[in-house]
Amino acid sequence: MSAEASALPWASAPAAGNAIGLYARWTPALDAKIEAAVQALRDASIQHGAGLLQSSSLGVEDMVITDLIARHRLPIDIATLDTGRLHAETLALIPAVQARYSREVAVFSPVAEAVITFVQREGDDAMYKSLDLRKACCGVRKMEPLGRMLAGRSAWITGLRREQSGARGEVAVDEDDGSGTGRRKISPLADWTWAEVWAYVQKYEVPYNPLHDQFMPSIGCAPCTRAIAVGEDFRAGRWWWEDSTKECGLHAKS
Repeated sequence: MSAEASALPWASAPAAGNAIGLYARWTPALDAKIEAAVQALRDASIQHGAGLLQSSSLGVEDMVITDLIARHRLPIDIATLDTGRLHAETLALIPAVQARYSREVAVFSPVAEAVITFVQREGDDAMYKSLDLRKACCGVRKMEPLGRMLAGRSAWITGLRREQSGARGEVAVDEDDGSGTGRRKISPLADWTWAEVWAYVQKYEVPYNPLHDQFMPSIGCAPCTRAIAVGEDFRAGRWWWEDSTKECGLHAKS
């Protein structure tokens, strides 16, 4: 992808302040939540050792988790998916993380031949044609490389929060990931609020995707992400043309 800034129409408009100014509110509970998140990461690291991985979407929640891992010197690998359709702003966070924290970020991409075959057969914007084709696109670009990312791992860390959507309302800090392998999914920010995430970002100067300043709380592939309006659901900007649970399959329950 080009290193130029996103050409999305709302990305060229000046933000009303920034995400920190709009959302950050330190709550009385946040100190305890930070301590609990660090303990959850530490416990997972002790239990799973080299079998543990942070699978980072490079969204703000995952950036907070990366900061916690680095700040507390936890021996946890970090990886991300490059679907081939990410915003330039998202991709720019990979070298930013490596420079800020002196931590390598392993990048997993889809199989080029599979992407070419899919696009030739269904078109470059197949995701808009049907739910099945959108899920097929996610399968090629996300699910297959995720499988390679998690191969041989006994647990993975995510930025899921219960507040993000109804489908995520029961997210546990430590739960079976539904893969049928016994692999665990660790979500140390499960009970954090949006305001608390941004309060942490503000206090510790965590780098984040500037598209969050453009009213995009949940950022995925460029063709499948738009800004949300006041009052819209947190994940309304993902696959906005669909009446769906707004999931790609990475966090679907079995």
